[in-house]
Amino acid sequence: MNFVQPIRDPEILADIKDHLKDTNTRNYIMILIGLNTGLRIADILKQRVRDVYGTHIVTKEIKTRKQKRVLITPELKRELEAYIKDKPGNEYLIKSREGLNRPITSSMAYKVMCKVAFEFGLQEIGCHTLRKTFGYFFYQQYNDIAMLMRLFNHSSEKVTLRYIGIEQDTMDVHLKRFKI
Repeated sequence: MNFVQPIRDPEILADIKDHLKDTNTRNYIMILIGLNTGLRIADILKQRVRDVYGTHIVTKEIKTRKQKRVLITPELKRELEAYIKDKPGNEYLIKSREGLNRPITSSMAYKVMCKVAFEFGLQEIGCHTLRKTFGYFFYQQYNDIAMLMRLFNHSSEKVTLRYIGIEQDTMDVHLKRFKI
C-alpha cells in the first residue's frame, strides 16, 4: 500500500468541494464527511441516513471496534440535511448505483479519490487522505496535538504528527534551508 498525504492547500480543497457539489453529490457528501469528521472510509461507507439525524455521528469503528461519537459540523449538517431530504432512514448515505440498498465499496471510494486526484493534479492520494486532511487542518487551527491524538486514537503524539504530515513538512523546511 502506498503512503498517502493530506491535501494541504485550502484553495484546492475548496475547488474539489465546489466541483463535486456540481457534478456528483454522493461523492461530494462522502468527501465532506471525511474532511469534517476524520472517520476512516470504512466507517463513512457504513453510515445510513438515520445515523446523521442528530447532532453527532455515533458509530462503532470497524478497525478498532471502539465506540466513537463525532460532532456533525455546521457545514456538514447543512449539506447533509439537503442531501438526505426525502430519503428513508435505512438508506446508505453513500449508496451504490448497483443493487438495492448497498453502500459503494472501499475500492469504488478509492477510484473516486483517484479521479479527484487526477482532475486536480494531486499525487499520493487515497481514501486515507480525507482523514489525514482533517487531522492536518485540525492541527493547523488548534495546534492541539494531544486532542488530535485522542480523536484519532493514536498511541503517541509523534505517531499523530507523522500521520498528518507535519513531521514531513518540518523535514522539508529544514532541508530547503540546508547548505553545506
